[in-house]
Amino acid sequence: MKVAFILAVAFFVSGQALRSEQLLNRVVARVNDAVITYRDVQNRVAQDIEFLQRQYRTQPDVLNQRIDALVRTNIEELVEEQLILHEFKTAGYNLPESYIDDEIDKDIRSTYTDRATLTKSLQAQGLTYEAYRTKLRERFILRAMWQHNVPRDPLVSPHKIELYWIQNRDKFRVEDEVKLRMIVLTNRPNDRLYSPKKLSREILSKIKEGAPFAEMARIYSQGSQSNEGGDWNWVQRSVLRQDLAQIAFTLKPGDLSDVIESPDGSCYLMLVEGARRAHIKPLPEVRDEIEAALKAEETKRLRSKWIQRLRDKSFVVIYPIS
Repeated sequence: MKVAFILAVAFFVSGQALRSEQLLNRVVARVNDAVITYRDVQNRVAQDIEFLQRQYRTQPDVLNQRIDALVRTNIEELVEEQLILHEFKTAGYNLPESYIDDEIDKDIRSTYTDRATLTKSLQAQGLTYEAYRTKLRERFILRAMWQHNVPRDPLVSPHKIELYWIQNRDKFRVEDEVKLRMIVLTNRPNDRLYSPKKLSREILSKIKEGAPFAEMARIYSQGSQSNEGGDWNWVQRSVLRQDLAQIAFTLKPGDLSDVIESPDGSCYLMLVEGARRAHIKPLPEVRDEIEAALKAEETKRLRSKWIQRLRDKSFVVIYPIS
């Protein structure tokens, strides 16, 4: 894809002069008897390009690379969709219009509330009801064809899972870990009556007197894990701030830290519930993770294989843009 095309798509978003009907209607690709235009690409990438422009506004080279990848991906997806729609049409499949009526009703219930709101929204987008209905029909066909031709939950044998674990053991290597609970009391510089250090010492005394650490965390902690009783589960040293990690990894299972005060005035209490040395995660612990990864890989393979079969019996051309 040449730079001129990438810049043109970017100009669509910024609203510059290149946004003309002539350019929008220019053909980007042909798939059998269907054409893909600049307008089709713009409709797919406009919002994403706006996001990229905000994210990489000071990195023009990176921005162009990201836009290039985005446009290429979306053109390929548009080509794939036209291949699938053509397959549906030529294979003699039939889609009752009642199915589309149901899709419209679902769309109204989930997005527009009522038909009048739908009509106003379509008018604001410059869409006719017929164009909207066609869009829903194509969406339904694409979803049905994918489900019919590419298994959503392909089978993965236990042997293949075990073999993957053996061949990729380094992926499942973990460093020293501790099972940690933590109470976080953040500083409030504008609240002179509040002292995180004083409060944390009071909490520490209650815990030493028998109050459950998890209960104290749910009541007092301002950390993101407060609702879970301050439970961080198993964490590696790199997950924690250096000063906290240094203390956490010197505690033994069952040990409670003293009050830990940070330079900004925040205070922490930690309870180590378990510890384990660096190790390879055992297969039972990662079986589900491996199975999910292999299923995703197999789905991707089957998807590519099906699309290639459709390509092989179709006319597909993506035009260079000068």
